[in-house]
Amino acid sequence: MAEIQFQMHPLPSVFLMELDIPTEFVDSCNDYLDELVTQNDRVSAAHTLVGQIKTGEQLVMDHEDPRLAPFSRFLCEMGVTYINQFMGQSGQVLDGNRNVEMDELWSVHSYEGDYNPIHDHGTKTVMGISCTTWTKVPPQIVQGPRPGSQEFGLYNASGESDGCLCFNYGQSSTWDRERLKPTQNVVVRPQVGRLYMFPSWMQHMVYPFQGEGERRTVAANINCFPVEGQQDGNSVS
Repeated sequence: MAEIQFQMHPLPSVFLMELDIPTEFVDSCNDYLDELVTQNDRVSAAHTLVGQIKTGEQLVMDHEDPRLAPFSRFLCEMGVTYINQFMGQSGQVLDGNRNVEMDELWSVHSYEGDYNPIHDHGTKTVMGISCTTWTKVPPQIVQGPRPGSQEFGLYNASGESDGCLCFNYGQSSTWDRERLKPTQNVVVRPQVGRLYMFPSWMQHMVYPFQGEGERRTVAANINCFPVEGQQDGNSVS
């Protein structure tokens, strides 16, 4: 019998982009936030966020501040890259042009026991992009095994998901492997400067951690406005 040729076709649900931001952006965010947390007129973002941040704070960041403007532009540029990659890898064609613009930028200063229940994000446009990165991570979070590796497990109260971020994009169960069904969630361990970009509809949550230290998150929502004619530097067509 002749050798049978075949192909396996993955049918993706979502694309999650991962990258490491330049160190200067980590430093500029920390410089800005170290000053912001000392100001009496700092603006809380807690009224718009589901984070159960009782020890720390959730603060509005001014993305037009000179210290943050380059980082904000970088995020919008990566938003353009995300859209182009999505269209290319999904075999779709964008209907019209889009201007990619920063909607909001905020920080989450988490300490022991703080957490974020499962949620998604909203933007001013139907096509919306969100992202998250970390500028400080306690060592007890960083030092755990890589999620998805053979060393990573949750039995016996391992605590190995403490402080981790979990993305959920469908229903998962313990029988997924036997049913030949890909798991519909992914856990990522925070690292300073590691950034994840994703569609704003994708649900995610953050587990609490124990011990000392601050888990400092910088997150953003990005709008993708339909436009006609002249476009700015952060546009996609």
